[in-house]
Amino acid sequence: MRLTVEELIKSTNGEYHGDSGLLSRQITGVSKDSREIEEGYLYIPFVGERADGHAFIAQVFEKKALITLSMRDLQLDVPYIKVESTEQALKDIAAYYRSKLTTKIVGIVGSVGKTSTKEMVAAVLSKKYRVTKTKGNFNNEIGLPLTILDIRDEHEVAVVEMGISGFDEMTRLAKIARPDAVVMTNIGDCHLENLHDRAGVLKAKSEVIPFIRDGGFLVINNDDEYLKTIREDRIKVIRYAIDNCEGALTTAETIESIGTEAIAATLSINGDKCRVTIPMAGIHNVYNAMAAASVGHMMGMDTEFIQKGIESVEVLSGRNNRLELNGITVFDDCYNANPMSMKAAISVLSNAKGRKIAVLGDMGELGPTEEELHYSVGEAAGNAGLDLIILSGKLSRKIAEGALTVNPMQTVMHFDDVEEMKSALLDIIEKGDTILIKASHFMKYDTVVEELKKAYK
Repeated sequence: MRLTVEELIKSTNGEYHGDSGLLSRQITGVSKDSREIEEGYLYIPFVGERADGHAFIAQVFEKKALITLSMRDLQLDVPYIKVESTEQALKDIAAYYRSKLTTKIVGIVGSVGKTSTKEMVAAVLSKKYRVTKTKGNFNNEIGLPLTILDIRDEHEVAVVEMGISGFDEMTRLAKIARPDAVVMTNIGDCHLENLHDRAGVLKAKSEVIPFIRDGGFLVINNDDEYLKTIREDRIKVIRYAIDNCEGALTTAETIESIGTEAIAATLSINGDKCRVTIPMAGIHNVYNAMAAASVGHMMGMDTEFIQKGIESVEVLSGRNNRLELNGITVFDDCYNANPMSMKAAISVLSNAKGRKIAVLGDMGELGPTEEELHYSVGEAAGNAGLDLIILSGKLSRKIAEGALTVNPMQTVMHFDDVEEMKSALLDIIEKGDTILIKASHFMKYDTVVEELKKAYK
């Protein structure tokens, strides 16, 4: 990483305790997890609800850590930098490290589809560049700095997710990442407890724009009613669309669903057409592919390699991950949920063969309109031609109400308890069924997926 102890002190404005002979030594990595510490690492102890990372400082030096941060005076004979906040120090170190990097950074911003778009963009760019990307869900004010600090000299491009739930968060993330390019996927009904409405979501996401480096570019979904209003003079604004194609760099036509496995489309990238088969179903993945194609084109890639990158993308577990389990098909999409992503997943399920079963649960952080938004998901489910809708959770009663209002003949089952729902689901399933599992993470629907894996292994 070529960050010296002296640079760590400078970037954090911390107070050094230790041998002055270490000041010129370079750290080899950074971690906030004592289990991940290797020789030469910087350890950053966090104080959480369950554990205080300071308790593991002695242990990390047994693993040959070079130095640690601390918010306290240590009684141990180890080198450390005392700081007011280890979380802020992590951000400060990452921002300083970013200022030294020549790596191009592409930020992925939006309400829905950030992870899929990140994977698509990385897959495309990897056909020309040495690429690193956000791992897992490392997209917040702790995850993003760790992602930045994981960039190495050999990486020519880093594709990073930037996730927020309130105002000013994007500003803090953008000050660290200083992206060369940003993709904005859509503006949806997410985190409305803090952001109030979709206009608030747009305002919060747009905080990234002033921090895009000079000469950089912004890629936006021109079919999004909020994003299409964006105008910028300092940077290039690149648009992609299926419907609002005027002025768009990348467009899509002749879209064809291939069951629940894939979707095909003819992309026009700056007038150069190619037919792509995207190995993830749903119209939303056509949008993700257009975003990736736009980034690839702007970074000097030929259409042939863009096509190969899109067709090589892999699906991540927990995000519409298709599982074939001894006679049944399961779409594991239980990592998170909001109205836009829920409707997109239902649309994918509607293309399945055999019985189509949606196992849905509550969506969180939707604010005062949460019941109305759950009802709208129910309307989408009721109109999708599903064979069975199974629900649990208080708010999911509104999903049931919406489904039955538009389709009184729809079969809907609601359970107050997730465990009761799991038991009933196992009794209902038949060979040949396709089952969508989706809810916000707090509903713990990953346990539903695990039950199905055990039952149909």
